[in-house]
Amino acid sequence: MVLVSYEGHLLKKFTIIFICVCAVLAGLYFYAKDFAGLRVAAIFIDKTNGYKLLVDGKPFLIKGVCYNPIPIGKDYEYNFWGDLHKPWLLDGKLMKNAGVNTVRFYRIGKNPTEVKKVLDDLYRKFGIRALMGTYLGFWDWPPPNYSDESFKQKVKVEVLEMVRLYKDCPGVLMWVLGNENNYSFDRQNIQRWSSDAIDALPDPESQRKEKAKLYYSFVNELAKEVKKIDPKHPVVMGVGEVTSLDFAKQLCPDVDALGMIAYRGPGFGNLFRQIKQKLDIPVVMTEWGADSFNAMSEEPDEEDQAEFLKLQWQDIERNSSPKRGTGNCLGGTLFEWTDEWWKGNENLPHTWSVHDIAAHWYNNSYYYDADVKTRLNMNEEWWGIVSLDPKKTESGNNQRIPKKAYDTLKSLWMR
Repeated sequence: MVLVSYEGHLLKKFTIIFICVCAVLAGLYFYAKDFAGLRVAAIFIDKTNGYKLLVDGKPFLIKGVCYNPIPIGKDYEYNFWGDLHKPWLLDGKLMKNAGVNTVRFYRIGKNPTEVKKVLDDLYRKFGIRALMGTYLGFWDWPPPNYSDESFKQKVKVEVLEMVRLYKDCPGVLMWVLGNENNYSFDRQNIQRWSSDAIDALPDPESQRKEKAKLYYSFVNELAKEVKKIDPKHPVVMGVGEVTSLDFAKQLCPDVDALGMIAYRGPGFGNLFRQIKQKLDIPVVMTEWGADSFNAMSEEPDEEDQAEFLKLQWQDIERNSSPKRGTGNCLGGTLFEWTDEWWKGNENLPHTWSVHDIAAHWYNNSYYYDADVKTRLNMNEEWWGIVSLDPKKTESGNNQRIPKKAYDTLKSLWMR
C-alpha cells in the first residue's frame, strides 16, 4: 500500500482545479471572440473629406454584386433562401475569391429563419455583407399607387417589419428603399399610377412633378421611421438615373445615400457631378454592368463585357476619391452575379431552360453591338459575370462557370 502525502494530495487537487479553470477561461475567450465576430458593426458615413463608408472605423468601399441566384428552369418566384442545396455557399466561395465584399438583395425572403441563415453564412464564412432591399410594392398587382394612403401604409408595415427582423444581423450593411420606382413618373410607360387630383392637373409635366413630390415624401417618411427602429445602418434610396433628383433634394433630408441605377456604357460620364449638383449626398451604384452577348455577331461576347465592367469600375473607384474625382461614391453592386435564363419570356415556363439570344431593348452607349439592324442590343439573360452550366451540377446547383469579367474584376478588387 502506497501512502500519499497530504502535500501531494493538495498539489494534485490544485492541479485539477487549475486545469478546469483554464478550460473554462479558454472556452469563454473563444466564445467571446466568436460573439465579437457576430456583433453588429458600427456603420457610419464620414463626410469630413468627401464621403466615405466606415465599418468599425475602417473605410469600406463596396465591391458588390446584385444577387438573385435563379437556377435554369425557374423564374423570379423561386425561393433560393429556402433551397436545400444552399447556392449561396457555392457562390460565396467564388465571390470571396474575387474580392466581393457585398451582395445586394432586391427583396427579402418570406421566412425569417431562412433569411437569417443566408445572411449569417455569407458573413461568417465569407465576410460578405448585405444591402437589404425592398421594392416598396413597385411590382405588386394591382400596380403601386403612391397617392393612395392605404397602399402606402401596407408598404410601410412591410418595410418596418423587415428592419425589426434583421437589424441585429451582423451581415447587414444598409437598407435600400426602392429600386427604379421613379420610372413610374420619370418614364411614363412603367407601372403607371395616378389619382383624380393628379389627373386634374393641366399638363403631363405638372402631373410628373406632383407624383415625384408624393413619392419622395413617402420615401423620406419611411427613412425616418426606419431610423427610429435602427439608427445603426444607413438608409439608401434607390432610383434610376437623375431626372427628378431636384425634388429629392427638397423632400428627402433623412435619406443617407442614393442608390443609383445607371447604364451609360463604358463609364458614367458626368453622373457623379450631376448627383453632387442635384442632391449632394453619397451614392452607391446599385446597378451597373454590361451583357455578354453580342447582338450583331449573335454570339457570346465575354471580351467586351469584361472591358466595359473594367472601365465602369475604374470610374466608380475614381469618384470614391475627392482628389481624383467627385468623392461622393461609396462603391457599387454590379448587375449581376449569374445569368438569368427566364427573362426572355417570363410568361412561358417551357423557355426557362433555353438561354435566349434575343435582345430586349436598346442602348447605343453599348457601342460594341449598337449598330445592329433590329435596334435591339441588350440581352436580358446574359448579364451575369458567372454563367450556369445546363448539364453539370455542383452540390445540387447548376455548375458555375466564371466569365472573363469575373477574372477582370478579381484583378481589380483583389489588389
